Amino acid sequence: MKLLEGKTALITGGSRGIGKAIALGYAAQGCNIAFTDLVINDDAQALVKELEAFGVKAKGYASDASSFSSSHDAVAAILADFGTIDILINNAGITKDTLLMRMTEEQWDMVINVNLKSAFNLTKAVQPIMLKNRKGSIINVSSVVGIGGNAGQANYSASKAGMIGFTKSIAKELGSRNIRCNAIAPGFIMTEMTAKLPENVIEDWKKRVPLNRAGKPEDVANVCVFLGSELSDYVTGQVIPICGGLEM
Repeated sequence: MKLLEGKTALITGGSRGIGKAIALGYAAQGCNIAFTDLVINDDAQALVKELEAFGVKAKGYASDASSFSSSHDAVAAILADFGTIDILINNAGITKDTLLMRMTEEQWDMVINVNLKSAFNLTKAVQPIMLKNRKGSIINVSSVVGIGGNAGQANYSASKAGMIGFTKSIAKELGSRNIRCNAIAPGFIMTEMTAKLPENVIEDWKKRVPLNRAGKPEDVANVCVFLGSELSDYVTGQVIPICGGLEM
């Protein structure tokens, strides 16, 4: 029996990086996958085929997670296509890194809206479905930067710290209905975004990690499989760092 057999997951920002790894990890465990991104391009359509190869139902939806109305429209479309949503993974996120003295209001607002407001938008939209089912798992993708901060990332850090407070509050609100809400806090994970960093920056990061390596997107996906499955039935309101010991 696969760990997520017959469940349906909604993953925001699911067509690349960590979101894509989670989608593939979930499909391998028998989970149907609905994912969103701003545009469903050829790469996203190719991902649908990869997911379907596991024998599950999969579909991508063009949606702006930072928009309240767009998020609700996407959830309505997913509900019509899949019949239910058992797991929500709030993964959509961007960075606009710069020191506070140079940070513009637009850079602040954009990161807060995409990273933090999106979690509110999607959780608000999915909540009635999970309440009706009297079960569900919500997983918010925060960051070690949301725990410890980082120079040049005041906007990103604030958004990811906000997700942690949001997670704990939702866990307390919905626990009596058997709806769990947890956050994960990835550290230095090698994705398309981090691969663009200079080699010396990547090596410096690795030296700070007790396990002496960068994380893989699959490392994050594995923890999400645990949190989406019955293996974590008594786990809610928690923040799990996935960082090789970078944040202790």
